[in-house]
Amino acid sequence: MPVARRRTSLKPRKIPRQERAADTVAAILEAAARILERHGLRGYNTNAVAERAGVSIGSLYQYFPNKDALTAALIERETQTLLADLAAVPAQAGYRSGIVALVRAATAHQLQRPALARLLDFEERRLPLRERDLRVDRAAQDCVLALLARPDAPARPGGGGAAPELLALDTIAIVRSIVDGAGERGETDAAALQARVLRAVFGYLGAPRRGTAAG
Repeated sequence: MPVARRRTSLKPRKIPRQERAADTVAAILEAAARILERHGLRGYNTNAVAERAGVSIGSLYQYFPNKDALTAALIERETQTLLADLAAVPAQAGYRSGIVALVRAATAHQLQRPALARLLDFEERRLPLRERDLRVDRAAQDCVLALLARPDAPARPGGGGAAPELLALDTIAIVRSIVDGAGERGETDAAALQARVLRAVFGYLGAPRRGTAAG
């Protein structure tokens, strides 16, 4: 009989409760990020990360059982930054300013540390992180739905006919496709990328209505 493959755990061994332990984990994650940026996936291993972080390999394994778990934690760290930026989008006064904030959050996530983002995108596709993807999609969808309800939003977004939920999903797909493509090509000009994404989003959903209190 075939032997079932053991699934590699991506969960941390333990969660740091004290400040010193949290600092250790933060140092390990930042060391992992810097090694990926400087040496890529070929130079990325737990021994190199521990050395860069200034901790023993045993200390690293206290928190992360393997390299994939470390990578998943690093992806989660970057995801939390993106989610925080997305959470601020609905607070924007109008549809236009909200769309701009949404696009800025997406492009910053990709281009703030572009080399790291490209490698983590590759690892996201390899690792079973579906729950993470759903969290980001839900947050982005909520942003778009909130913006479509603004007074200055187009009267017939997307040309009319489609449900707001579908329009939100389409918008997310447009933003992700352009931003991810830019990351894969190694683009670093955030302003140029934001301009292209905004043209695409406003071209699909529609421009803000005139004569309303726009943000």
